[in-house]
Amino acid sequence: MSTTDILADRAIAVADTIARIRAIEAAQGVTRPSLAAIRTEMLALAARENLFPSAEFPPPPPGEKGARRYLLSEDPDGRFAMYLNALNPGNETKPHDHTTWAVVVAVDGQELNRVFSRTDDGAIPGRAILRQREEIMVEPGRGIALMPDDIHSIHTTGDRPTRHLHMYGLALEKLDKRLGYDTQAETVTPYNAAYMPPLAKSPQAKNPAAGR
Repeated sequence: MSTTDILADRAIAVADTIARIRAIEAAQGVTRPSLAAIRTEMLALAARENLFPSAEFPPPPPGEKGARRYLLSEDPDGRFAMYLNALNPGNETKPHDHTTWAVVVAVDGQELNRVFSRTDDGAIPGRAILRQREEIMVEPGRGIALMPDDIHSIHTTGDRPTRHLHMYGLALEKLDKRLGYDTQAETVTPYNAAYMPPLAKSPQAKNPAAGR
């Protein structure tokens, strides 16, 4: 398949997937069951690995920490934003929330997600106590769905870079109330400093299903 064909097929696949996701949210709202349905749509998209080649979506240079984030689609108002994140093994984040719903699935590679519950009542400013409640390995065929107030950390494992699709109810650039947690110090602080803008917009980042 030529590069032009891949580009066209990816644009259609991304737009169609987001149209179905938009319909799910409109009909069901933001609930665990609706996010599970959105995850199913995202897993089907991620299974089409040929649409997201590593040559077009490379990770950082070998040994370099951090991620490269590529914007695939975003509505004009910032809603229904889809990214591809490419990371090297050995990356991790502190526990954090998103303040919007999120679904993450894998095109390639493994990412361990640790999901936490907050056990304190939030009465003391800057203090938070977390309890880990589960671990979920995001890998081909398996994803994670997070409610706006869910807290998780990520840890890229294995020996190969990851290419994961991230779908958010609202674009990361518009999330200004996120919180990050230190489980050892039992503290909570603004997480916006960890934000990284997309490296580049893919040519199909304008979502035709959104009229843009």
